[in-house]
Amino acid sequence: MPDALITLLIGLLCVALSGLLFLPGRGLVSRWQRLRRISIRVLNEDALKHILQAELKGHYPTLQSIAGALHISVNRAAELLAGMEERELVTLVGDEWHLTAAGRNTGLHVIRSHRLWERHLADETGFAQAEWHQQAERYEHELSPEEANALAARLGQPAYDPHGDPIPTAAGELISRGDRPLTSLGLNELARIVHIEDEPEIVYAQLVAEGLYPGVCLRLTEVTPQRVRFWVNGDEHVLAPIVAANVSVMPISQEVPPVASAGDHLDALKPGEKGRVLYISPRCRGSERRRMLDLGILPGTLVEAEMVSAGGDPTAYRVRGAVIALRREQAGLIRINRLQEATE
Repeated sequence: MPDALITLLIGLLCVALSGLLFLPGRGLVSRWQRLRRISIRVLNEDALKHILQAELKGHYPTLQSIAGALHISVNRAAELLAGMEERELVTLVGDEWHLTAAGRNTGLHVIRSHRLWERHLADETGFAQAEWHQQAERYEHELSPEEANALAARLGQPAYDPHGDPIPTAAGELISRGDRPLTSLGLNELARIVHIEDEPEIVYAQLVAEGLYPGVCLRLTEVTPQRVRFWVNGDEHVLAPIVAANVSVMPISQEVPPVASAGDHLDALKPGEKGRVLYISPRCRGSERRRMLDLGILPGTLVEAEMVSAGGDPTAYRVRGAVIALRREQAGLIRINRLQEATE
């Protein structure tokens, strides 16, 4: 091959690679720089959110605690905070980091976006409860203030997210309920769960598995350094104190009964047995709850267990003349009054 042709091919290849790397706005270098800017913005917002959440709990984080919360090195955190300090978002007092008014506004917007998105996931989608927090961690950085306001309006201006955390208003106000840790209750005191902390995830998953959620009533019966024991809807629960610390409650009058505990779960029916629906658990949310209602599962509806699949799950039920299949976990969300005789 002539040298001139080789030189031409090499030149064309260099031009192509140069375009691939340095094309304004579309080259790899431009895309990398854009992703880096987004990454830095997300880290800044995560840091501001972390500082604000600490302030709301009555303390201020240090460089080391911020680095740990963001899962970055102390040197990287120091560089990040120095940049935010230059932009007057944070200020250092001793060894503690405090928010300025501008930093607090940004932190409030991130928290507002996160909690609104969790409310949206709970009420309007089929995402599992364990996925809400992780999904909201992503979208909290993508919503503009205008988009957050539009979402809040569509959801009916909710005051709390599905875990019971207050949602900041557009003006930056937070509603305080004065709730208390579960472990602060007196023995045999009646209370309603108003908040379940969704971090760390492994603790939250255990609380979800226990069937605990905001709105249920409980009665505390034992608190020791080894365990916390209480009753909910006729079932006894025992948690380690470190797990129970993630549950916040509001004491209620002894005259107020717990959330309905009468009747049985629908999955307790055997083929041929019938029951009338009392209610659908508040744990059933979003698209799954709408599906239940669309199927006619309403208070007073007669439901009959028809047959169980060969594998034991799901079970077929007759509801308003139609036969539907529900998995055991779905049927467990429906409370019924079992009927002793066939009744129409």
